[in-house]
Amino acid sequence: MNYYNYFTEIEETFIRRRGKNLLLSPLDWALIESWQEREVPLHIVLRGIERVFDTIDKQPNRKRSVKSLFYCKEEIEAQFAEWLETQVGAAAVAGSQESRVESQTPEKSELFSREAIESHLERTAADLSAASRETANGELRETFERVSNRLAQLAGNYESAEKLEESLEKLDALIDESLLKQSETGHLKADTEKNLASYRNKMETEVYQRTFELMILKKLREEAKIPRLSLFYL
Repeated sequence: MNYYNYFTEIEETFIRRRGKNLLLSPLDWALIESWQEREVPLHIVLRGIERVFDTIDKQPNRKRSVKSLFYCKEEIEAQFAEWLETQVGAAAVAGSQESRVESQTPEKSELFSREAIESHLERTAADLSAASRETANGELRETFERVSNRLAQLAGNYESAEKLEESLEKLDALIDESLLKQSETGHLKADTEKNLASYRNKMETEVYQRTFELMILKKLREEAKIPRLSLFYL
């Protein structure tokens, strides 16, 4: 599955069903990336989104507003597990993959255990310090130092994985903002425009601009070896 197509198809489907011009958050994109890395078929994700909104539309006097793709996560994970079970001759693989699906749910595993989270924070802080020494300077280095200090404060001092994820999302956004301001992106824009060329006319302008920016940020992070802070990169 084409990298760009996987992301944009999911985003466009969610926005269409949402009925309002709401772009996905960096956390939502991290969730999509985790699905892609686990090879969750695109049709499973799209069907899960459609089913969630179909259910909501049938509710009388519904008041709940779907603001995040995370609202669809449980349904998509359930459908993925069912899909794995239907794969002919893949019972053993399905069992292994199913365990991986369940491992994404904190209530059913140790994925978001204190030990795993502390290890993740320690590792990302070390990787961020290394990136700061090797590639950052000026304001970008100051941003890395601020984020590293905040990670040290958060370690062992957070209410829950959900609250911690909110803090990590803000720190990731801070890094992204600083990267775009302080980094030279000219060498990346041409390739990104080329990769997105076939999708440009199919996407709303704001969705295209957001996708373009996220792809640039992804490449900048890879070049500078900047770790993702989100718990979905545990």
